[in-house]
Amino acid sequence: MLITGASGFVGSAVLRQLLSCGHEMRALVRPDSDLRNLAKLEVEIAVGDLRNPASLDQALAGCRALFHVAADYRLWVPRSAEMYETNVEGTKNILLAAARRGVERIVYTSSVATLGCLPCGSPANETAEATPADMIGHYKRSKCLAEIEVRRLVSVDSLPVVIVNPSTPVGPRDIKPTPTGRMILQAARGRMPAFVDTGLNFVHVDDVAKGHVLAFERGVVGERYILGGQNMTLKEVLNELAPFTGHPAPSVCLPHDLMLPIAYMAEAFAWMCRSHEPLLTVDGVRLSKKKMFFSDEKARKDLGYTPGPACEALRDAVEWFREKGYLR
Repeated sequence: MLITGASGFVGSAVLRQLLSCGHEMRALVRPDSDLRNLAKLEVEIAVGDLRNPASLDQALAGCRALFHVAADYRLWVPRSAEMYETNVEGTKNILLAAARRGVERIVYTSSVATLGCLPCGSPANETAEATPADMIGHYKRSKCLAEIEVRRLVSVDSLPVVIVNPSTPVGPRDIKPTPTGRMILQAARGRMPAFVDTGLNFVHVDDVAKGHVLAFERGVVGERYILGGQNMTLKEVLNELAPFTGHPAPSVCLPHDLMLPIAYMAEAFAWMCRSHEPLLTVDGVRLSKKKMFFSDEKARKDLGYTPGPACEALRDAVEWFREKGYLR
């Protein structure tokens, strides 16, 4: 079977889980991909690009199943079109290529970012519909548009796709790191003097990987399943991290309205210096105004999904960052 995004954070965890189940795997990677997460794994490499349909046809040759995990996950991009080319057009390209090759089973990795949030921080489930107009930022909007396209292909072209919606994965092998990983890294370095009143659903990346396999084995075509874990405020997360990092959790809570102008300045500085994604982004601050809590009850009931406590995920993330020298 073919997996996309295997060199990344979630994809590498899914690949390892599939290998442990005895599946023969082929990984689609870009010519410039960082392959550290694939080191010493028994996986066939296929070089290609989601934006190049011809390369996808070649990568899918002889494959009966597809895990499409790849995505451009950034909260700030200097050229937003790149994100839509990968997340929306790239998804359409790989699914149509799978259809041409007669692939029998597809698991598509969406995100809880495509779902609506409920008021007062109540956990939302798979029925919490949202539209692209509801989305804050290019990442959420592109993932929403991509999932709409996937569901259309299932309905119109009868593609055999099961959709999974991971919440906020944390854990080892976050080599970039992701926006969430960067937050954990800053806390582990003792560089987070304050926090905002927000909340997310945190889950171990390896539990998300197990959820992908369960969706492949037991999921219903056309259905979507939230692969979540534990709903936690940012203050609770920072308190959990403190024993692992050796740094005290911050006690100062800053208002969102104060953070927004700082985020604008950080993005302006990134533009001028042509640097990487700033630590504080406008979209990140806007998103933090809502507690993005979710329920994974459907996946537990229908798939047998059983995630562990979030504290283990946070601990494993810090230990991996420390082992790989990120805390220096």
